[in-house]
Amino acid sequence: MTQAPLTRADCEAMDRADPLAGKRGDFALPEGVIYLDGNSLGALPRRVVGRMQAAVAEEWGNGLIRSWNDADWYLAPQRTGAAIARLIGADADEVIACDSTSVNLFKVLMGALRQQQGRGTVLSENGNFPTDVYVSQRVCDQAGRTLVTVDPAEVPAAIARIGADLAVVHLTQVNYKTGRLYDMAAITRAAHDVGALVVWDLCHSAGTVPVDLNGCAADFAVGCGYKYLNGGPGAPAFVYVARRHVADFWQPISGWHGHARPFAFGHDYAPDPGIARMLVGTASQLGLIALEEALKVFEDVDMQALRRKGQALGDLFIRLVEQELGGHGFGLASPRDAAERGSQVSLTHPEGYAIMQAVIARGAIGDFRAPDILRFGFAGLYIGHADIWDAVAILREVMDGRLWDTPEFRAKKAVT
Repeated sequence: MTQAPLTRADCEAMDRADPLAGKRGDFALPEGVIYLDGNSLGALPRRVVGRMQAAVAEEWGNGLIRSWNDADWYLAPQRTGAAIARLIGADADEVIACDSTSVNLFKVLMGALRQQQGRGTVLSENGNFPTDVYVSQRVCDQAGRTLVTVDPAEVPAAIARIGADLAVVHLTQVNYKTGRLYDMAAITRAAHDVGALVVWDLCHSAGTVPVDLNGCAADFAVGCGYKYLNGGPGAPAFVYVARRHVADFWQPISGWHGHARPFAFGHDYAPDPGIARMLVGTASQLGLIALEEALKVFEDVDMQALRRKGQALGDLFIRLVEQELGGHGFGLASPRDAAERGSQVSLTHPEGYAIMQAVIARGAIGDFRAPDILRFGFAGLYIGHADIWDAVAILREVMDGRLWDTPEFRAKKAVT
């Protein structure tokens, strides 16, 4: 049966029925901007502004070094980790906020391989985010292991084929380019069946897709704080170590904040008995304060409802692109089935970079990933259905008028 064309009024009706529509007011979004790039940098939660003013002017400005105690700065990594734990299906003492995703990935891969003596292979995916590839390869080089990468659809078969030589499976739950979503439970179970450990990168799922690390019996996970968690540019990342692994986990970067007694200032390293062993040096305190405050917007959010909205926004976007942009040469890089993708839809086009610049100039912000991917992220806390309509309308305007075909929009910027 042919579906009737959608209208903006239809999208407005969807917004009126949206139980999460009120969350938009929690974010400081510029007037006239449709922000579809929360999968790269989340929007600013309003509450963070006042918190940062207090942190800078009062806690740093007046409290000075006393604020490590008086303002309770010191335990911010643990508190922030506990807030993230609720969103990723972990216990509070299994997650800590620290460092960057790349650094945390190095830690868990090195530690996991130390637990897997006698096994020679790390399995990852083709098309993974570059930092995951770089870190995985360097870790394998240092540890004398072999990195094997396969297409996402081939991962289950590769796990079975490698079998007893498989040490670690390292995957990103939601692919940064295509938005394809792995079945975490099935992959983890398959890896454990052959004695392998699993490291999950949650950069494109934490804060938008319900994650159940403990329910899946995952071993390790890492993720960033600045995408769907809205912690701000360069926000601290997080790391999860399942409780069963913590006590024996070897942290390869033995910094003083990971010490059991850091302020004893001893020269013999003794790791903290808990998740704090994953710390290295002094925390980026202002970044932690911003992230900790930003996470409070999730305190009344049902993650299943957020997931349903993200899926609905993606479905709506695909339908409107096909309704409004036929003949303009776009391809769909993301899975059509909402159950198989995260909260983004990626299109392909040979002129993708210039098209995206023209769309951004007209107030709909997405981003571009080489060689031909236009990415649109759907952060359900601040994006509505009418926003999707308006974004597609801008895209159609750009394409119908060939407005992208200018030297200004073709000129490559440093950040795409």
